[in-house]
Amino acid sequence: MCILTMSMGAYDEDEHERREAQASRVDADFDDERTIYHGQVEYDAGESAEELLSKFEEIKSN
Repeated sequence: MCILTMSMGAYDEDEHERREAQASRVDADFDDERTIYHGQVEYDAGESAEELLSKFEEIKSN
């Protein structure tokens, strides 16, 4: 009886240990404080719907 096995690649113990150490490390070097912005926001509603429709019709007719 003959059993054939297919190799899935060489096992690299050093690479496994490197990945294990990297996965278990917590990165706490980032700044987790929220940025506070001061100022005002203004919205320009623009023209009324009727004015916009008339302008559209004007552009469409040209």
